[in-house]
Amino acid sequence: MTVVKRSDVARRKPKKHLVSGKKRTGGRNNLGRVTTRHRGGAKRKLRQINFGQQKLGVSGVVDAIEYDPNRTAYIALVKYSDGDWHYILAPENLKAGDAVLCDEQTPLTPGNRMELRNIPAGVEIYNISLLPNKAGQIVRSAGSSAQILSFEAGYAYVRLPSSEIRRIPERAFASIGTVSNAESRSTNIGKAGRNRHKGKRPHVRGSAMNPVDHPHGGGEGRSPIGMKHPKTPWGRPALGVKTRAKKNRSNHLIVRRRQKRRRKK
Repeated sequence: MTVVKRSDVARRKPKKHLVSGKKRTGGRNNLGRVTTRHRGGAKRKLRQINFGQQKLGVSGVVDAIEYDPNRTAYIALVKYSDGDWHYILAPENLKAGDAVLCDEQTPLTPGNRMELRNIPAGVEIYNISLLPNKAGQIVRSAGSSAQILSFEAGYAYVRLPSSEIRRIPERAFASIGTVSNAESRSTNIGKAGRNRHKGKRPHVRGSAMNPVDHPHGGGEGRSPIGMKHPKTPWGRPALGVKTRAKKNRSNHLIVRRRQKRRRKK
């Protein structure tokens, strides 16, 4: 088991008025039947993250960098000059005492947020909104960042972490920097209890089941799945099947689909 050192993360309870109870369903619907498998675990408090940072022109100071059990990235508690407190996604190299600002144009420092049209090409960005005056929707996981390539006809061409190149309105907002806690992707879970704390219940392989329970089940010993392509427990194709809607309204905004990464031998 490996863990990430959190020397810069404050060891204290979250701000009380920015926390709410997180409803747990255990993957069950209103009838008590399991509709999503492998869900259920420990209680967690939900921090209310301000992904939009809509306080234009109001400066804030980072009070502390905190841990959030609901996401891989760290969060920053910011006190604004008008007296409000908000949680925002913390980028790398943001520390307590640093100033953050959201406006149409701001200095190019980590944590600041501004319109895409005012960000130079090549700068790393995160927490990007897909429409003007909307909260950040993409590039929010730990260690991720996107990059502006160019501008054309009111759109910014942005390369996402998946290598997809997408057109985004240049009046949309994005934050400067790379999302914090990049080491989280290299951690080793190490024991089953850590997964239970993350809300994940045990996952049983289909090939270990009986034929009545899964299409992969049955056979003598460690038999293969016995079919050309793997299937879900309900007989639908699985693993590598495209799930994106063919008539998705945002298809025209995608300049280049993501490239498949070659596995290292």
